[in-house]
Amino acid sequence: MTKHLILMRHAKSSWEHVGRDFDRPLNTRGQMAAPAIGDWLRTQGYLPDAILSSSAKRTRETCDGLGFDVPMRFERRLYLADPDTMLAELKAETANTVLLLGHNPGIAELADQLVATRPDHSRFYDYPTCATTVIDFEISDWAALKPGSGKIRDFIVPKDLK
Repeated sequence: MTKHLILMRHAKSSWEHVGRDFDRPLNTRGQMAAPAIGDWLRTQGYLPDAILSSSAKRTRETCDGLGFDVPMRFERRLYLADPDTMLAELKAETANTVLLLGHNPGIAELADQLVATRPDHSRFYDYPTCATTVIDFEISDWAALKPGSGKIRDFIVPKDLK
């Protein structure tokens, strides 16, 4: 059996917001990028069965912008999480295709750790806002997920859609 992971960094957020980093909203560019990436995922047939996300405002707004009507789990511990924390949360999932939405640098590090071969794309290493990797794993349970075992199906950043 194959499990599918859609690994995404939140869309572009506003730095004009005064207050806690956790509460920063998306800016105009981010508000346009999230629906565009959601549409691209649908067009490609990459449809999540569930979404696992940081509970920060910008990840929630990105999630809303994607436009998927699937179960969503928002976890505070995924806010600025390291790869090990994200991996632990992912291993508890039961859905076949999970969209994991988080923050840099952890999300970029996790993407790099999970794949056997990196995509030939200059932006994979810095994983800009709304960067999205679709990865397949030949496992039947997320608990069996191991670093370096994923096969990249696709990688995109919002600028690729223009």
